[in-house]
Amino acid sequence: MAELQEVQITEEKPLLPGQTPEAAKEAELAARILLDQGQTHSVETPYGSVTFTVYGTPKPKRPAILTYHDVGLNYKSCFQPLFQFGDMQEIIQNFVRVHVDAPGMEEGAAVFPLGYQYPSLDQLADMIPCILQYLNFSTIIGIGVGAGAYILSRYALNHPDTVEGLVLINIDPNAKGWMDWAAHKLTGLTSSISEMILGHLFSQEELSGNSELIQKYRNIITHAPNLDNIELYWNSYNNRRDLNFERGGDITLKCPVMLVVGDQAPHEDAVVECNSKLDPTQTSFLKMADSGGQPQLTQPGKLTEAFKYFLQGMGYMASSCMTRLSRSRTASLTSAASIDGNRSRSRTLSQSSESGTLSSGPPGHTMEVSC
Repeated sequence: MAELQEVQITEEKPLLPGQTPEAAKEAELAARILLDQGQTHSVETPYGSVTFTVYGTPKPKRPAILTYHDVGLNYKSCFQPLFQFGDMQEIIQNFVRVHVDAPGMEEGAAVFPLGYQYPSLDQLADMIPCILQYLNFSTIIGIGVGAGAYILSRYALNHPDTVEGLVLINIDPNAKGWMDWAAHKLTGLTSSISEMILGHLFSQEELSGNSELIQKYRNIITHAPNLDNIELYWNSYNNRRDLNFERGGDITLKCPVMLVVGDQAPHEDAVVECNSKLDPTQTSFLKMADSGGQPQLTQPGKLTEAFKYFLQGMGYMASSCMTRLSRSRTASLTSAASIDGNRSRSRTLSQSSESGTLSSGPPGHTMEVSC
């Protein structure tokens, strides 16, 4: 009987000569990712057509994870490294995913005709209900980067009952002021559109270092066949309205929010300011060291850990094993509660490549965790 069982196992999951079970598992995971290409749909909205790709099947009583990318990217170039990361597979098995491409940003998109009026970011947010109605999805957990983070925030303000949580990476909730507008115009006189967008996506230190990642994304944006479309999306982002967040006021995000930014990233100050305007009992702030301007590309492992704990805090995946980041965070919050009593539970998770210790700041300051 034992021999029969061995034969069945060998036939069911054969190992290559010299291949370990761990390597076989990794190969199986890679093959499954390659086979799961998703289903792409397009739906007409009052502001034009929008394309999105759905992965997985809806789970009962669970929201969909809906992503929205930044300027210069599409859903694949913005989120693929994160969602193909090994530890992320435990998460995506439990949720259906909807990856939205801004109009004209999808692969193979035709260039819009001269004079085309591209939707504003507010109008892009107003397209999302059409997507959810088409799919018959009632609630979402949103993950947005840059312009995509703004769009999901605007949608959440307009439709709070349909948003269970938000992960906002590099969000700038403020409209451009006169000084910003003037600086943008001056930069446009000396820099190409692609260079301005790269400066939006990555820090100057990263651009100067010209790593393999920077070379890859510089090539993607500079040689994009839809660069004219990208410029339209870029213009809409620069003409965004102020979200007018106000802590304790009527205009705020009602759902749990995780704000994410890289240390010394181009939008670090904007995200810090956004954190100061949101409800501290609903908001987590994750500042990631050594991650540059695009944490989901450079640190998918750390971001996956944080996202898993964010979901657990919302009551999902309670049986999932806690990661090193979430264990550290739990310890820090417990320590903070014992020291500061009923103080506000606004949290900061500061990730470092160096090993650090837990420490509690003085009253009124957020907790920092190094891991």
